[in-house]
Amino acid sequence: MRKPELLAPAGDLERLKWAINYGADAVYFGGPAFGLRANAANFSMEDIKEASSFAHDRKKRIYVTVNISLHNKELDDLINYLKNLEKYGVDAVIVSDPAVINLVNKYTNLEIHLSTQQSTINYEAVNFWKKHNVTRIVLAREASGKEIKEIIAKTSIEVECFIHGAMCSAYSGRCVLSNFLTARDANRGGCAQICRWDFDLLDKNKNKLIGEKPFTLSSKDLSMLEYIPEMIDAGITSFKIEGRMRSIYYIATVLSVYRKVIDDFCTDSLNYAYDENLQKILDNCSNRDSIPQFFNGDFSEKCQYYNGREEVSNQDFLGVILSYDEKTKLAKVEQRNHFKKFDIVEIFGPLTGIKELVIKEIYDEDNNLIDIVNHPQQIVYIKMDEKVNVFDLMRIKK
Repeated sequence: MRKPELLAPAGDLERLKWAINYGADAVYFGGPAFGLRANAANFSMEDIKEASSFAHDRKKRIYVTVNISLHNKELDDLINYLKNLEKYGVDAVIVSDPAVINLVNKYTNLEIHLSTQQSTINYEAVNFWKKHNVTRIVLAREASGKEIKEIIAKTSIEVECFIHGAMCSAYSGRCVLSNFLTARDANRGGCAQICRWDFDLLDKNKNKLIGEKPFTLSSKDLSMLEYIPEMIDAGITSFKIEGRMRSIYYIATVLSVYRKVIDDFCTDSLNYAYDENLQKILDNCSNRDSIPQFFNGDFSEKCQYYNGREEVSNQDFLGVILSYDEKTKLAKVEQRNHFKKFDIVEIFGPLTGIKELVIKEIYDEDNNLIDIVNHPQQIVYIKMDEKVNVFDLMRIKK
């Protein structure tokens, strides 16, 4: 059984390192130009150089998004940019514009992955792009499980599919709502997420309809955890997580869950069993409902919010473990959300697994016993009888 690549997002160098430490086989991110996340911190060329060294030392791969829709004036700058990406050891570029593909082939030996922005959902299109030296297709999120299996059966190219994260209300990359309403072009990296706005709903006479909640076009999020075994058996090369704007807690939580499921199934598929508790962990770190979306053939109203939604800010992330003293049994913790004495929490990390803890002793930096930790990024010491590791995370036990 071929184990699929687990591909993580990173909005900056810090999150890339967290992603790799929490189980990513590869990481994708945007550079200083030509990507579709204008509001992310993104990577400078020096960051890319460091990311390449960090990843390759750990036998991981890095992919840079070059999936913007280009104008004439950008072509010359792009050529130099592509050459520098190759120079700094980038393993592949993720592209959507045919012009970029031509320039990559002409001026570099970079591997080419076709972005989901091309909305590829049939095997003829896959074979077309293969003729242009594309080595991997990132399929459109709208492809069903049946369609994915047929594409793999009728092509001989790497296939990458999204398994978790936000969805687009249009075919990905084909939306102009943001540009029309705010002059921020989604295809140039400036999406204002108009689909998540609240709208007045009018009848045919333009009279406002009053509903229980405001009308939205918003799609629910994607979560494929239950279908991971089926996706592995289908022969998908890479499992992609969406979320370059997400926090280190989100990245660590999602990666650790999918890493466990992939490894468990590939190690012993006959005895593998779906664990609903892992799905609950994923649901708790997100602020929108998540479903399998199009994979199981359900294209109904269940895939979207139509009458408003609640997006509750996540408060599960409590802190980061900075160190652990085995003699005193004290863990040094940097606070991220408030917690207090007698709270039941979980510590998790790639070496630690998941450990439950009832907080009984908390000390401030002056070694005073305290009952509550409620100052942003406050440094405290918590008694933990079981060993934990640097960069483990602490969350609410639910």
